[in-house]
Amino acid sequence: MKKKLLSILILFAVSLTAIAQQKSSLRVLAVHKIQSDGGWDYLSIDQQHNNLFIAHGNQVNILNKNNGDSVGVIYNTPGVHGITIANPFGKGYTTNGKAGTCTIFDLNNFKVLGQVKVGQNPDATFFDDYSKKVIVFNGKSNDASIIDPQMDKVIATIALGGKPEAGVSDGKGKVYVNIEDTGEIVCFDITSYKVLSRYKLKGGEEPSGLAIDRLTSRLFTVCANKLMFILDAKTGKQIASLPIGDNCDGVVFDPATKLAYSANGAGSITVVKEISANKFVVQETVSTAVGARTIAIDLTNHHLFLPTANFEKSTDASQRPHRIAGSFKILEVGK
Repeated sequence: MKKKLLSILILFAVSLTAIAQQKSSLRVLAVHKIQSDGGWDYLSIDQQHNNLFIAHGNQVNILNKNNGDSVGVIYNTPGVHGITIANPFGKGYTTNGKAGTCTIFDLNNFKVLGQVKVGQNPDATFFDDYSKKVIVFNGKSNDASIIDPQMDKVIATIALGGKPEAGVSDGKGKVYVNIEDTGEIVCFDITSYKVLSRYKLKGGEEPSGLAIDRLTSRLFTVCANKLMFILDAKTGKQIASLPIGDNCDGVVFDPATKLAYSANGAGSITVVKEISANKFVVQETVSTAVGARTIAIDLTNHHLFLPTANFEKSTDASQRPHRIAGSFKILEVGK
């Protein structure tokens, strides 16, 4: 009996090793160049209309995600950080960090429909499919603005007790958001607008990107000290911590393949496989390009999109390399 149990354990260990070493053949499939200048932050995909929205400088560039063609630009979004796609209402929302506003636009023709005032330095944002509300996380006022897309008005403001980064919903009424300066994840109720719990990240520093597996209730958060933490969303228990690349600012999860991808600005993607609700391994590291630190996933073909640019070589390691004007591009990664 002992020999049989030992054999099973050995086979299980070998299987885990094989999964960890398995190559998925991910590579950069295409480079989509965008002829405009400025910095960048988040990007979002409108699956219904096959469009990719990229926050870039003081505007949002729009590409057809299937062929990379430019299909439009939304101008006058000063210090834009993120873009929310609210398909049930046919509208999108940009977070304009310098103006403290969200620009509302039509998802069909990209026409600007109006503005709504939110908190200070609105940053990450997403549309919650459970409550049908737009959630905006404000970096300087340390709160979340809840927008009702039917009225395009802020109907609630939730104090978060720190600088929020990315957030996700469990699809059942709870919203989770990384708090960068306190090193924790805050959970609040989207119906009562009350904070329910705070999960301290033990060993994690400055969490930024956040993703969720709704089926297993697992949160994936990426930190500045090159670690990805996986937590039980219901209890806050840390299930695992795994090494990732440097300068990561984004993570996405593919529910079909059970893979989490961290976008590392040092020039790579770390691929993490969810073997079970309590077992996770680094499957591989994929080369991308320096500066590619945020990420979006196309859930139709499982391709990944990452914005970056070319940089001048610097001999001073203490200084950030200078971006080369006119070199902004989107990397498309897939099999």
